[in-house]
Order: sequence, then structure tokens, then C-alpha cells
Amino acid sequence: MSTPPTSAPHGAVGPPHDDPVPGRTPAGPGPAASAAASPSSAGTGPVRAVRAPVDVVDVPPARVHHPSDLLGVVLFSVLAVLVVVMATYAQNTTTGVAEDVQGFATLLRRILFVPVSFLEGLTTVLVPIAVLTELALRRLGRQLIEGLAAAASAIAVTAALHWAFVTLGSDHVVAGLSVRLSGEWRLTLPGYVAMLAALLTVSGPRSRRRTVAWSWNLLWVTIGVVLITAGVSLPGVALALLVGRVAGLTVRYVFGVTPERAYGPALVGAVRRVGFSPTAVLRVPDAVLQAERDPAVVEAVAALPSATPAQCALARSSGDRLYTLVTDDGRHLDLLAFDGDRQVVGMLTRLWRSLRLRGIEGRSAISLRQATERAALLAYAAEAAGVRVPRLLRIAEAEDSMFLVQERPGDAVPLSDLEPEDVDDEVLRAIWAQLALAHRGGLAHRALTSDVILLERMPDGPRVWIDAWEQGDVASSELARRLDTTQLVALLALRVGAHRAVESAAAVLPEGDIEAIGPLLQTVTLPRRTREEMRAHREVLADLRSALVARLPEADVQPEQLVRFGARTILTILITIVAVFVVLGYVNVAEIGEVLAESDWRFSILTFALGLVTLLGAALTFVAFSPVRLSVWRATLVQTAATFVALAAPAGIGPAALNLRMLTRRGVSGSLAAATVALVQVSQFITTLLVLLVLTVTSGVSSPSTLSVSPAMLVALAVVATAVGVALLFPGVRAWAQRTVGPTVRQTLPRLIEVVGQPWRLALAVGGNVLMTMGYVLAFEAALAALGQEVGLVQTALVYLTGNTAGSIVPTPGGLGTVDLALSVGLTTIAGVNAGVAGTVALLFRLLTYWLRIPLGWAAMRYLSRRGEL
Repeated sequence: MSTPPTSAPHGAVGPPHDDPVPGRTPAGPGPAASAAASPSSAGTGPVRAVRAPVDVVDVPPARVHHPSDLLGVVLFSVLAVLVVVMATYAQNTTTGVAEDVQGFATLLRRILFVPVSFLEGLTTVLVPIAVLTELALRRLGRQLIEGLAAAASAIAVTAALHWAFVTLGSDHVVAGLSVRLSGEWRLTLPGYVAMLAALLTVSGPRSRRRTVAWSWNLLWVTIGVVLITAGVSLPGVALALLVGRVAGLTVRYVFGVTPERAYGPALVGAVRRVGFSPTAVLRVPDAVLQAERDPAVVEAVAALPSATPAQCALARSSGDRLYTLVTDDGRHLDLLAFDGDRQVVGMLTRLWRSLRLRGIEGRSAISLRQATERAALLAYAAEAAGVRVPRLLRIAEAEDSMFLVQERPGDAVPLSDLEPEDVDDEVLRAIWAQLALAHRGGLAHRALTSDVILLERMPDGPRVWIDAWEQGDVASSELARRLDTTQLVALLALRVGAHRAVESAAAVLPEGDIEAIGPLLQTVTLPRRTREEMRAHREVLADLRSALVARLPEADVQPEQLVRFGARTILTILITIVAVFVVLGYVNVAEIGEVLAESDWRFSILTFALGLVTLLGAALTFVAFSPVRLSVWRATLVQTAATFVALAAPAGIGPAALNLRMLTRRGVSGSLAAATVALVQVSQFITTLLVLLVLTVTSGVSSPSTLSVSPAMLVALAVVATAVGVALLFPGVRAWAQRTVGPTVRQTLPRLIEVVGQPWRLALAVGGNVLMTMGYVLAFEAALAALGQEVGLVQTALVYLTGNTAGSIVPTPGGLGTVDLALSVGLTTIAGVNAGVAGTVALLFRLLTYWLRIPLGWAAMRYLSRRGEL
């Protein structure tokens, strides 16, 4: 890359120059310098000012892809779908509104001195000419081409939607998007609205393009006129407008936009306006620049001047632009730039964590100014609390960027660059002392990593700095400070080992604070950088828990429930919504009434009663395995309440969660309660298999043909068993099986040994499981009898157990949809019941043993909650 001869060498500071007028900022560099400092020169190397008194070394991007554009594409696409749905299902409302304005529309057409068609044509022709002319005059050729591409895309999508609605759409969809024109209903999807919306979206912001500003105004006026004159339908014009926005934002995100960040002369001008006279502004390489694949940018980044370890750490931790600011009095300061287009990502990240994690405040900066002011507030508050932080000097603003000018932390080195032997006990005490000062001042950092802890060696001892407070809190909660302590222990364990990390914390923290660390030792509580290091050293978290227990044998290190929902929960919700729509679409009250009318009411009552008996069986098993004395009545109420929880939890999860909650409320430790609940579930599975085996054997003695198992099925079972056995011969498969089954075995084995030593407990557990399993089987048999079907008991058991297993595997609440389908298919294939009758039997069985128990579960849940049992 060629460098103008008047610019200073890389890393050097240019000679100082006097301002043309004392006290005033120069108008700016000349044409050569402007070309060098312009963002459009990205990809050609570091940018240098030529005639300005400041040597600027930077690598501004040629185009940026705004996350806000991608977010807009998603939101406007969702809104477009909602418009179509509303137009379909609120057809009476939209049609009524359209008919109501017909008389008024006719009168308005007579009053208007400009025909509506002429106004539409004027807008369609005048707006593109004006906007494209301004782009051409500003020499924004690429933006002009992108605007035309977006407009063409919007027209094509609108035409495709119009064809799809007319050809493939239902009558309701067409009617919802139609308006009465010349006495007949026509589907209206104005393509010119989509075209203009796409063009104006790509052409730039209203504040910087005059033609864009008044073109939007003219478009809104035109839309209003055609709406009140009944020229288009409201859903149709709304859908066209949304299609245009989606097309424009898609083009903006795919091809990028010219950055509106402050670079070059704008950056220097912002620094001067807050009272500094810079002689050099030097970019610090960061992760974004180094991840760039453009060879020209890679070459330009390699030419950037070297930075201190503390600056590199700050650039990594903040993710924002960082510069070395050299002033005319010889000072070297840090200049941290916050850019508006990056705030969307930060806002979404903080919002997601606040929604997903319990106890995390939902406050988040929603604008560039708010984010900058929050960072400044935390910096000032930390300094006032006595924490050693880089001193904030000034705040500056230019274009879509804001800057923090702060002092540099001496010759400090981040903890991530230190070897374990360099971090002695004195350093560890100094680190904890700085965090203690922050917590005594009510502050929480929230993002403690090895990059924000800086160490400076001084003759009188180590000097520790804590940097990057942008995500912190003032007047923080106790949980936020506990998270800080947990994060610091975790990052120290990665550096000096779990034992030394715990001992260093115990040397300065009270015993209660040390004990509170254990439940928060989860990867979800750690910052991203620490999480990545933990994934590479998975043993560290286990070593930390062991070190805590060794230090405090009574400490509870079971993870605390911090996550409100995970991937499984989201999947469950989605499947539930689909299942509910399926049920509402295919099962109505009239159908249920017909089923009940066809059934024998005596067997229906028996089915419902046997379903209630299963709750008693589950309660007996729970009482038998419980490490504390439980009332059978209270345990039965818990199982009843689980039928209500099953509306929102997959099959089998609701009872386990409530059992665990009841034990912990009665003082049972988390580990022991989890082992008890796991043993209950394992015993139910084993008992179910034994019951099925006994039924098969006894049925075969009296009537060999009761269970019609074909030879093909026996061969299939043998093949599956052989495949499982062969697979276990491979070490990798055995290791996976041990990882999957091992934790459950280790949890349940001690409790099982204890129960086996008390025969009455074992008998009660087996009896409860048999009562629960046979209760469901007999209830299913009674449902068959209620509709006049006779099926062998073993076949009934096999059909029910298959359906219940399917409900447990597919995570729908209460097995909604999956159990019903599995029972119907099982009755048809195994028992030979007619498909229509099988569906009716499954519906009757689920109605009596699932749906009708939900009100009882709600009442039991209310009662137990008031009594403090849950």
C-alpha cells in the first residue's frame, strides 16, 4: 500500500500544527486526507490523515451488516404472516369495514379535485425519480443499484403472493384481502406500495436524505387516500408495505451498508470538542478485524502499531473499537468507541439472559447514549467505591458513535497472559480485595473474566485493576454479587487450580459466602470467555465442587435452578401448541358428547374410578422410598396435583418434579431427594416389565392364543436384542452407555440398598407400583368394555404400555396427541379393533383418566400451595 509522503510512519506521531484560528477546530483535512480517512477506502490498508495535524491509523470497514436489519426482516415477516391470518379469521370485520366505507368513498371521490388514480401514478413515478436522482448526485452508485434491486424484488414477491392467493389460497384468504371495485370483489395487493417501501428502505435514513423524508410522507398520504376511498383493502396494503420493508431490509443486510460510525476527521473532531489536542489516534487490533478474511484488510491489520497487553485484553472483553490517543502534551490515553449499530446485539443478548435466567435484572440499554451513560456511571461509581479502575476523563460524540476517553492502567498485564506461577497468594488476596471494595459499594461487575483482571507489579506489592464495567450494576442485588464471586472463583480455578482458588476465597470471604458459591457453579452463570475455557477443561467445575466440600463438608453444591427454560422447554411449548390446535381442530365437545352417549355409563364410571386408584398406587410407592415420614393422604394429593402440572410438563416429568419439591420442602437435601425420585421412576419401569411378563405367562397357561405374537415379531425382538449386545462390545458404545445410565445407577443404588434392608418398604413399593400399573390397564379394559369391545387382558396391557411409553419418549405435556395416537394404532394392529372404534376407545380412555382429573389436580395444587407443601 502506498502512503502519502507527508504522512508520518506507522506508529509515529506527526509534527504538531497550529490551528488556523486560535480556539477553533480546523475545518478538516484537504481532499487527499479526506480520501485517506474516508470509510470507502477500507480494504486498501490503514487510513492516514495527510494535511491534518493528527496521524490517524485505522481500518474502517467498507460495508457493515447491521444486526438490526436482520431483526427487522424477522419481525416484519412475522407481522406479514399475522396480517394474512387476521385477514383470514377476521374476515367479517374487514369485510364489514370495507362495505361501511363504500358510500363515503363514493362521496369522497367526487369531492377530491385530484383523481385517486392520478395521485397513485404521481407517487409511483415522482418518488423513484427524486430518490434515485439524489443518490446519483451524491455519487452513491452502489446504493442506487441496491435500491433498484430491492424495488424489483418487492414487485416480484408481491406478484408471486397475488398469484399464490388467487390460485392456491382458500376463499377466506381471498375474501380477507379483497375490496369491492366496480360492483365486484377484487383481491388488492398494491405492488407500487411494496416497490416504494423497498426503495426508500434501502435509500437511507430520513434524517440524511431529504427526498427520502418527503417521499415517505407522500407515500403515507397516498395510502391514506386510497384506503378511505376504498381503493384497496386494509390487509392488502398492510401486507404490501410489509413485503417492501422485508425486501429492502434483506438487501441492506445481505449487501451491507456504508457505516455511519465516526472515523477519521469525525473521530478527531469529537476528541477535540471535549478539550484534547490529539497528535495521533492509533487503532488497537481486535477480534473483529482479525477475523476478517479480506486479504487487503488482513494486510492492513498487520500494519497497525502494536498495543499493550492491557489494551488487547480490553478490546477482547468489550468487543468495541479501541484506540491509543496521543495528546500534544505526550500523554497516552485509551479511546473506547461505542457504535450504534452494535447496540442491537448487546440489547438482545442482555434481554435473552434476563428472560432465561432467574434473578437477573431485565434492565438493558436500548440506545447508544444509554449504553455509554451506563458505562460512564459504572466507571465513576467504581472509582468512588475505591476500586482501582482506569479513570474516565471525557465522553465524546460524533455521528453514530460515542467515545470514552480514559487513562491507561499503567503497565498492567491481564490475568489471561500470566503463567500460574506468576499468580502467588499475595496477588490472589489483592484480586479479592478489589472485588470486596466493589461489593461493599453496592456494585456488581457481571462479566468477570481473565481479561478484565489486570495485574501491575509495583515495588510495594502487586497492584490489581478491574476493567470493563459496561455490563455492571449499581445498587446490585445479592444474587448479582454472588454471581461475581462465583465467576471469580471459576476463572481463578482455571489459572491456579480449584484448591488454591477456593482457599484464596476462604481467606477473605465469610463462610456463608463460600457456601453460597456451590449452587451457582454452573456454566450458565459464567461469561462467554470463561464458559469456552470451561468447555476445554471440563474437570475444573467438578474439582471446584470437590474443593468446596472438602473445605465445608456441610456445604450444598447441588446446582441451583437458575434457568427458567431451555431447549427442551421451548420444544415442549411448540409441540404443545401444535397438539392443542390439532385437538381443537379434530376433537370438539359434540364429538366427546357422542362418545359418552355411545358408551356404557357403568363401565365409564369404573374407568374413571380406576384412574383415581392409580394415584393412590403412585403415592404408596413414593411413601415407601421416601427418606422422611410422609402421610399417604398428602402423597396422594401430590400425585393428584401432578395431573394438573401435566398440562405443561411432558409425561412423567410432572410427578417427578412435585415429588422432588415436596421432599426438599421437608428438609431433604437436594442429592438425596433426587436419588429418591430417580428410584421411584426406575422401580415403576421395572415393575411394569414384571407385570407384563407375569400376565404373559399366566395368560399363556390358560389360553395359549390370548396374546397373538407373530413369529416375525419374535424374530424382530431377537434381532434388536442381538444388535444391542453386539453394540456393547465396542468401547465407545459402552462408554456412552455408562455416561447415560451411570449417574442414575449411582444415585439410586444407595437408596435401593437401604430399602432392600427394610422388607416392608420394598413390599409397599412393589404393591404401589403394581396397583398403579394394573389400575391403568384395568381402566383401559373398562373403556373397551364401555364401547362393547372384548380384548384379552395381556393385549390390553401391551397396547396401554406401548402408548404410555410413546408418551414418555415424545416430550408433549401429558403425552397429548402421542398417547392417543399410539393407543389407537395399538388397538388396531395388536388387538385387531376397527380403526374408527379404536380412536373412540382411546378418546374415551384419555377423557376419563386424563382430562377429567385436571380439575381435581388444580384443586390439590391450590390446597398444597396454601399449606406450604409445594
